[in-house]
Amino acid sequence: MTATGTVGLSSEARNLHWLLSNLVEEVPGILSVAVVSSDGLLLLSSDDSRNTAAREARGTKRTGPRGSAADLATVVSGIGSLTVGASKLMDFGPVKHTMVAMDEGSLFVMSISDGSLLGVHGSADCDMSVVAYHMALFVGRAGHVLTPELRSELRQSLESESTGSPR
Repeated sequence: MTATGTVGLSSEARNLHWLLSNLVEEVPGILSVAVVSSDGLLLLSSDDSRNTAAREARGTKRTGPRGSAADLATVVSGIGSLTVGASKLMDFGPVKHTMVAMDEGSLFVMSISDGSLLGVHGSADCDMSVVAYHMALFVGRAGHVLTPELRSELRQSLESESTGSPR
């Protein structure tokens, strides 16, 4: 996770950190993950330092969005917004998930709740059905606890991390 520790966070926030870390470490081919609020702000993300061992054990080279987790959050937010607009235009109901297959990787975006999104960047050789299945499990477990209060706590946690101030 982006947090160096989860001390001081509520049990719900700690559980979300654990679920996200578990998603990255347990599912082959996942390179990075971001949870984004409906207004496009990063709430949670995978952390390279925590997941390096898992990637190396799978023999996966480090690739992904250039820069930071905020880059993945920006892409996820943009794709989410675009697909919601398309859904409204076509009058087909809410968007459940989006998958983008590229030559050297994949991008998955799945709705969580209240417009929040789960974004996953996967390697070119990831099994898309396995990634989508585990994302659905995450959404099922996280969706009911991702309340406005928890989103606010997660944002404050990220802000205090970036400024180096205590929570």
